[in-house]
Amino acid sequence: MSSASHSSTAHVHRDDVGSRMGMWLFLFTELLLFGGLFILYSVYRFQYADDFHLAAKELNTILGAFNTAVLLTSSLTMALSIVAIQRDQRTLSLFLQIITIVLALFFLVNKFFEWTAKFHHGIYPGSEELLSKSSGEILFFGLYYVMTGLHGIHVIVGMFLIAVMARMTRRGTITHDNYVRLENAGLYWHLVDIIWIFLFPLFYLIT
Repeated sequence: MSSASHSSTAHVHRDDVGSRMGMWLFLFTELLLFGGLFILYSVYRFQYADDFHLAAKELNTILGAFNTAVLLTSSLTMALSIVAIQRDQRTLSLFLQIITIVLALFFLVNKFFEWTAKFHHGIYPGSEELLSKSSGEILFFGLYYVMTGLHGIHVIVGMFLIAVMARMTRRGTITHDNYVRLENAGLYWHLVDIIWIFLFPLFYLIT
């Protein structure tokens, strides 16, 4: 009986390790994707430094800073939800996961209004207004829409993932001694936040 119990524990441990390793490998591929885009951005910024600086003035720095604060707060609530489940505080963990989703929604709503304002002013890919600008400005906004749009998709995926974790937490599938999936969701969400921390200064704080 003791041997069977030990075997079962070891099996769960191997599953947990494999799950964590799988998530880290996935996050590595995400870093490669955005890393490539950051390198592309750097090359074009070096070539068109003045144009990038001029184009950046079109962005709303205050709104970008607010969104940064929102995502950083969501990272905190996500981390605290994991601490809560480790302490067997399921209700608190569930509440913090829901708060994380709400903050992510705030971020997306703010980004929607920001994009809408740009579209209203005729600054969007293929528009006459944008095509009338310099090559550097066209490249800046092309990268802006691609990189922030791709990040937005990751935010939506993260919201869905955390919602699934919240459902599992409510049902008791995720517990104080079985929380690896919530931990992995947290890792993904922290990556989403870290990517934005790079995007914000690259696009909004060009000097």
